[in-house]
Amino acid sequence: MNIHEYQAKEVLKGYGVKIQEGIVAATPQEAADAAKKLNAETGTEWYVVKAQIHAGGRGKGTVNETGSHGVVLAKSLDEVGPKAEAILGGTLVTHQTGPDGKVVNKVLIAQDVYYPGESEPKEYYLGILLDRGLGKNVIMASTEGGMDIETVAEETPEKIIKEHIDPAVGLQPFQARKVAFMLGLEGQAFKEMVKFIFSLYKAYEETDSSMFEINPVLKTSDNKVIAVDAKVDIDENALYRHKDLAELRDTTEEDPAELEASEVGLNYVNLPGNVGCMVNGAGLAMATMDMIKLSGGEPANFLDVGGGANAETVEKGFRIILKDPNVKAILINIFGGIVRCDRVANGVVEAYKNIGDISIPIIVRLQGTNAEEGAKIINESGLKVQSAVVLKDAAQLVKAAVEGVGA
Repeated sequence: MNIHEYQAKEVLKGYGVKIQEGIVAATPQEAADAAKKLNAETGTEWYVVKAQIHAGGRGKGTVNETGSHGVVLAKSLDEVGPKAEAILGGTLVTHQTGPDGKVVNKVLIAQDVYYPGESEPKEYYLGILLDRGLGKNVIMASTEGGMDIETVAEETPEKIIKEHIDPAVGLQPFQARKVAFMLGLEGQAFKEMVKFIFSLYKAYEETDSSMFEINPVLKTSDNKVIAVDAKVDIDENALYRHKDLAELRDTTEEDPAELEASEVGLNYVNLPGNVGCMVNGAGLAMATMDMIKLSGGEPANFLDVGGGANAETVEKGFRIILKDPNVKAILINIFGGIVRCDRVANGVVEAYKNIGDISIPIIVRLQGTNAEEGAKIINESGLKVQSAVVLKDAAQLVKAAVEGVGA
């Protein structure tokens, strides 16, 4: 589960991470009021107006309606309201949103932390995530803060610092010092970075997060180390332990089809393809998507209906897939282990009849317990549904359906 920058910063602040202070606003007037309050609390005279959407690249992104960037600087109180107005309600397009962009419902009014002093402010990158290959957490850091870490890794991989942490042992002091040293820090800034890393790691672990990314981490001109931005992805499987974090979910930022699927207990991910797939089991779903591609199609979704597929779950899956106008065929691939294939077949027939006439080809491949009985039910249903038992046969039917659409 992704959360907004302003929410992520509040979480971090609760763990002792120093942040760029800010106040969220939903209207231009709220933005102006937030700036006044921020001025009274922090003394800042310049303000950063930051669009709040679940996507990166906001500073380089553009609001379609006004041409404003998603992150802008206001050099006086009078500028805050108009600059917030140029962002709020608009569609912000970044390299992560795709061409459709995302509507901005809130902005964060933040203090300007790039103030002059004895030294120049310096930006760093710092992230924590799980290295699944090693089964360890990894701290990733770079002196190239403010840039996309993917670009840094591609163009200057030597500037990526990695420090792996055994979760059974935890982050050790020498490891935090090692990262700070490799970032070239010294003196007070070095000590501040070590504290920052420890606090960030504690937040990452105790919130059961999949990723914490702070880009940039800023060393201010007076050697403070603070989070200027924050991207947090919380493991949804652990939300039952974090009711407070679950409340941070913003459903307006989620794909409507994926949201609908989650509400009825289905695992669904929308993809830009033309063949919808409904499968029981994540591994079989991945194999099915590969088969679709090898057959000349492109998977339109990942949909796992679980081990207990029945008429109700099949119907719900059908309805979600059929809402995608790009879908030209549907492949149902079920392994009858926990559930018998004849029951799944009856469920497919019942769901088809409940929905009504379906104009696109439907291919049902059943394998496992009572697979032949299931195929017989499909074949004798009188509906526009094709059945297969062998994976190769299902692949050929998908290929024929895709070629038929292209013809």
